[in-house]
Amino acid sequence: MDQQANARRNLVIMWFANFFINGSMTMVLPFLSLYIESFGKFSEKYVQHWSGITFGVTFVSAFIFSPIWGKVGDRHGRKKILLFSAFGMTLSVFFMGFVHSVWQLFILRFFMGFFAGFISMSQAYISTQTPKHMAGRVLGTLQTGTITGALLGPILGGIIADSVGYSTTFKWTSLSILISGLLVLATKEYKIADNKETKSIYTSKEVIRHLTRNPVLLTVLFISALIQIAHFSIQPILSLYVSELHGKENIAFYSGIAFSAAGLGNLFMSRSWGKIADLHGYVKVLIILLFVAGSVYLPGAIVTSLWQLVLIRFVLGISLGGITPVQIAFLRQEAPIAMQGEVIGYNTSLRFFGNIFGPMLGGFISGYLGFSAVFVSTSLLLLISGVILYTASHRHPELVNHSV
Repeated sequence: MDQQANARRNLVIMWFANFFINGSMTMVLPFLSLYIESFGKFSEKYVQHWSGITFGVTFVSAFIFSPIWGKVGDRHGRKKILLFSAFGMTLSVFFMGFVHSVWQLFILRFFMGFFAGFISMSQAYISTQTPKHMAGRVLGTLQTGTITGALLGPILGGIIADSVGYSTTFKWTSLSILISGLLVLATKEYKIADNKETKSIYTSKEVIRHLTRNPVLLTVLFISALIQIAHFSIQPILSLYVSELHGKENIAFYSGIAFSAAGLGNLFMSRSWGKIADLHGYVKVLIILLFVAGSVYLPGAIVTSLWQLVLIRFVLGISLGGITPVQIAFLRQEAPIAMQGEVIGYNTSLRFFGNIFGPMLGGFISGYLGFSAVFVSTSLLLLISGVILYTASHRHPELVNHSV
């Protein structure tokens, strides 16, 4: 089998692996608070408090370990780290089905964060097998597997939980993650030749030096945190905002529609944005997407009906859908293959930082200034990200289309 056929086969396999991983991760999120509630007679405030903590603690450990696994993957093979991640998460989620207290769930969620870099590592895995001129399109295609899993996961999780209970759902979910690991076994690891690259191993000091010498690359990494802070600041209050707009009747169903609308828009355009960026430049397209996303979020502050919010979320998903694959494609262009796992690990770590800080910011702003203020602040964060990247690219135009 030639290298091109291997690349296509690996992409298809990793598409399904990411589908199962992200579908599994989102399966349990809708009833996490209900699972905690089932441990005993707790107040509503206690359940909400611990739901937020157990949800966020995974990102804390993931924030710490993502660059470490990226570096290990660069040196010893990314396939090994993918298998380690999949089987580690399988065990973590499986044992969650046996817990009887919030502390046990908290510890397992924290432990799961050690292995939570599967999707970012799969991006690095496919990236190093992809020529630079088509990285956006290929990584955009890979992204659709992640998005499809996120769309179907909550629905399937709700159905299974209603049918067999929360504990059993965790056990079935672990089986789905195990399938991802078995799929990775079927892939063949290799790296495409890079004529300009002379080193096979880089130290962390050399990686940091490479990043600091490229202000545009460093900016693209930095805005990952701002984008996630903006995106996740909406998550805690979206259901409450839907309730305010529509009323409490069938609130779970209509909240699900509002959540899924962004994912649907994301699914439609992620591959197309990657292809457009391959042709017209990753930084240019990324700047456009940030300004569009920031502009689309703003009307969310003044909507008067649920369907206006759903439409805004759908258009938002269209713009947000291109950001991750275009970012990773730019990292593919600017970082030598032998350090890409660590660089993408830093990018993932910054994203996890946003996942931790975003919900806290959204909750704080909504508590003091109301739901509309969260949409305004989110819009400003995305627009500021666009301005920062635009400024960096114009100060260093020679780096925007620079190839390593």
